[in-house]
Amino acid sequence: MRLFISDLHLEDPDSDRFRTFSRLMEAASDQAESIHLLGDLTEVWIGDDDDGPLAASLRRLLQKVTARCAVTLMHGNRDFLIGPAFAADTGVTLIDDPMVLDDATLLSHGDAFCIDDGAYQEVRTLFRSPEWQRDILSQSLTARRELARSLRAQSRATNANKAENIMDVAAREVDRVAQERGARRIIHGHTHRPGIHTHPWGGRFVLGAWERCGWLARQSAPGQDPVLECFPLTG
Repeated sequence: MRLFISDLHLEDPDSDRFRTFSRLMEAASDQAESIHLLGDLTEVWIGDDDDGPLAASLRRLLQKVTARCAVTLMHGNRDFLIGPAFAADTGVTLIDDPMVLDDATLLSHGDAFCIDDGAYQEVRTLFRSPEWQRDILSQSLTARRELARSLRAQSRATNANKAENIMDVAAREVDRVAQERGARRIIHGHTHRPGIHTHPWGGRFVLGAWERCGWLARQSAPGQDPVLECFPLTG
């Protein structure tokens, strides 16, 4: 069994969201072959030297889980500064976006498919550039926390004025990547629009954000299509 999760946007280790995630990960690590975290694990990540309570809680949790089960982690548009030090501390394996598993299942955060939002794609390219990341990580934790608050506020204001359709994936880009990579199914998040979509090459399974409920995709065996599941976020 493989599990796929995205868009948790974790902020507070004392929240119902974090507690539900923690219980899920610990239970699944005794049953699953692998767990794949497909981006936006946290609402923001200011660097692997973060000394805040969420970072500490995540390290402890993932250390326990990776001792029993393989865990991969893909960057999203919120946690792109997660780096090799965090991976070494926790035992997770950082993976590229996109990545194709051995059964032609392509994994992606999903934001690279949103090519109709040109302004977002420019920002995405900037935030993933080694030069920009080196400059940000050279700043103090206090400065990075303030920058994170500013960027989140700016993002909320910008998205409020965008047409809904340009913030969704472009089907032509999904089809292009699927055909280029030989995918028979794609699992992604980012859009916060959970659902299953049929394409000429196979199926696209969109994970939901952990907002009103938690979401995961469960693949019982390689080669099978996953099942989307939602569940309450309770303490």
